[in-house]
Amino acid sequence: MNKYNSILIVDDNIAIHTALQFCLETTFKNIKSLSDPNDILKTLAQEEFDIVLLDMNFTLGTNTGQDGIMWLRAIKKRHPQLPVVLLTAYANIQLAVKGMKYGAADFITKPWDNDELTRKLKDAIDNNLAIETLDQAEAEHIRKAISLCHGNLSKAAEMLNISRQTLYNKIKKLEE
Repeated sequence: MNKYNSILIVDDNIAIHTALQFCLETTFKNIKSLSDPNDILKTLAQEEFDIVLLDMNFTLGTNTGQDGIMWLRAIKKRHPQLPVVLLTAYANIQLAVKGMKYGAADFITKPWDNDELTRKLKDAIDNNLAIETLDQAEAEHIRKAISLCHGNLSKAAEMLNISRQTLYNKIKKLEE
């Protein structure tokens, strides 16, 4: 069976970690689980993952999904190309739309169907690999032009048919 490399699961319920471990062990080579969402960004800075499966609720007694949206936005800000699939027991259309608006690759409800969960995770990874964003394509194009011009930004700007100032601005944006 084709194994994907790694998944980060973030859910405050240890039973969910165990169930997902059994469900996904034939699909992923490395499965890492976190109970505390405060560890997400540190973990992502230290290790590479193909995907994040993120619970929507971490605050005891609330089921608004705002915790998950906040963490989704934090992940996408630092790792915009990393697919994130949201997981919740309290699904509603508005929450799913909000999650997708902020960059979620998909939305799964608890309890889940194992085959559907696995398919959605694989699709999110495959779709992420298949299509390069416009920003990525532009950045690569700029790097190639600068390389072909041996670092001469004036020649690279001319080659790209943009002003030197526009090229400077685009380079500055790439460095952010």
